[in-house]
Amino acid sequence: MNDDQLLRYSRQILLPQIDYEGQQRLLGSHALIIGLGGLGSPASIYLAATGVGRLTLVDFDLVDLSNLQRQIVHRTADVGRPKIESARDNLAALNPDIRIDLLPGPLDEDALRAAVRSSDVVLDCTDNFAARHAINRACVAEKRPLVSAAAIRLEGQLSVFDTRKQDSPCYHCLYQEDGDELETCTRNGILAPVVGSLGTLQSLEAIKVLLGIGEPLIGRLMVFDALSFDIRIMKLRRDPSCTVCSRR
Repeated sequence: MNDDQLLRYSRQILLPQIDYEGQQRLLGSHALIIGLGGLGSPASIYLAATGVGRLTLVDFDLVDLSNLQRQIVHRTADVGRPKIESARDNLAALNPDIRIDLLPGPLDEDALRAAVRSSDVVLDCTDNFAARHAINRACVAEKRPLVSAAAIRLEGQLSVFDTRKQDSPCYHCLYQEDGDELETCTRNGILAPVVGSLGTLQSLEAIKVLLGIGEPLIGRLMVFDALSFDIRIMKLRRDPSCTVCSRR
């Protein structure tokens, strides 16, 4: 690290769980962020600010005016631009030292697996079941930890799936592929700080996974009700008959 980097990251380097060595590890890490919307915006901002040295951004959508209420990595001037380009420019302005790669999704299976394989941690910030299951399959196949979150209306949830660990379930253990489609913010609404909180916590869990510190939410599901501020942690069990992760 140079002197500017030491100053930039000085407040987290002070933490004994991170220290100089941990910061060096973050700078050498690669996070794959799929979806640059309400979840991916704060997640990408905090990973960039924290100094995760390489971010790969995946999205195929354009910035819409209705996005700006919650998708805080984009600006009014970005309306009409591809989200990955808008995010890249704003993240680079925040931290010019990191490398930012772009993948204009949607990705086919081979491209998705290649992207997952090249990363150290994957953040699923998408909003539909088909994408989530495809990402889960790729993470199981390539043995990469997956940080998954969702938010709708005034509620959200978060978990970490890491099938490198024998007792960890995968996303498919929790949600079958023949389930109902996810509810969308377009139809049901979302309060910005709710999805922002979940995206921020995704970045926190990703950092814990990258550094090997604390207890990531592996085998646990956090469920958050913003109105009551009730936070529940539910234990998740691996499905021994899961068609995705039972053979690992």
